[in-house]
Amino acid sequence: MTSHLLVSPLIKDDVNGVITKVSVENARWEFLNMEARRLGKGESWTHATKGNELALVILGGRCSVRSNKGEWEDIGRRAHVFAGMPNALYLPRQTEFEVEAMTEGLELAYAWVQTDQDHPAQLITPDQSKIEVRGGNNATRQINSIIPPGFDCHRLVCVEVYTPGGNWSSYPPHKHDVHRERRGELLEADLEEIYFYKFNRKGGFAFQRVYTDDRSLDESVVACNNDVVLIPEGYHPVSAAYGYDCYYLNFLAGSAQSLAATDDPDHEWTKQTWQTRDSRVPLVSHAMEEKIPS
Repeated sequence: MTSHLLVSPLIKDDVNGVITKVSVENARWEFLNMEARRLGKGESWTHATKGNELALVILGGRCSVRSNKGEWEDIGRRAHVFAGMPNALYLPRQTEFEVEAMTEGLELAYAWVQTDQDHPAQLITPDQSKIEVRGGNNATRQINSIIPPGFDCHRLVCVEVYTPGGNWSSYPPHKHDVHRERRGELLEADLEEIYFYKFNRKGGFAFQRVYTDDRSLDESVVACNNDVVLIPEGYHPVSAAYGYDCYYLNFLAGSAQSLAATDDPDHEWTKQTWQTRDSRVPLVSHAMEEKIPS
C-alpha cells in the first residue's frame, strides 16, 4: 500500500523537466510548496513568486538567474549533491525571475510559502553554509545550513543532511508539531517539513518512520532517489541502507522561523550512549569542488 506521505518522482533521472512537485493542496497542509526541476544546457525556466517568498537550492550544475530584484551570473559550484557545498537564492514576494542552465543536467529544488512581509533577495554561497556534525556512533550525520533560523526571511528554513550508509539520522526521533513557549522561550515550533532524497549510487534507499504519540499516525516508507517524504506531524527518524550514503534536503515552514523540536522521550536516552563520531563524516566539505563540465 502506498503511503500518502510518499511522493514519487514524475520523470526518470536522465529526463529534463519537473522532477517532483508538492503543493499545499496535495500535501493537505497550510504553508509549504516545493518543486525540483532538471534543465538541459541553454534551457531556461521563468517563474514569478507573486505573494510568496521562495528558496532555490542548486543541487548540481551551474546557472545564471536574472530577476527584477537582481542578477546572479554563473552560480553553482558542485556537479551534484555529493560533490560539495550548496549555492542557493532567497527571493522575496513579487519577484519575477529567469533561470538559465549553463551546464547540462542542471538540477534545482525550490520551496515557497505565502507571506505578507518583504525581505531582501540574497545569494547564499557555499562558504556561508555552516557544517554541523550531529549525533554519534552509527547515528552520526552532517547538517549543512542554507536558510537557518535567524535568516532574514519570514517563514522558510532550509538545511541539507548527509547520512553515511548504515547510519541513522533525525535520531533520536524528534517532532515539531505544536507551538510551545515558556517564559518567552520557544520550546517547539509547529512546522511542516519536506524530505527530498538523493543517494550516492544507483539503487540506494532509506527507511523513514513517521508516528505520533497516540499512534493516530504511524507509517513507515521506503524513500528512493528523488522521492519526497512529507512530515505533517509526529516523530520522523531515518535509517540509510548499508552501502548507500543518503542525502536529503529539508524545507520547513510553520508557526516560527525556527527548528525548535522535542525528542521522543522513549528514545532520548540513546544520546547518552554516543561515545565516538563516524569518521566518514563530513561527507562533503568546503574544500571539495568537482569540476563541472561546461
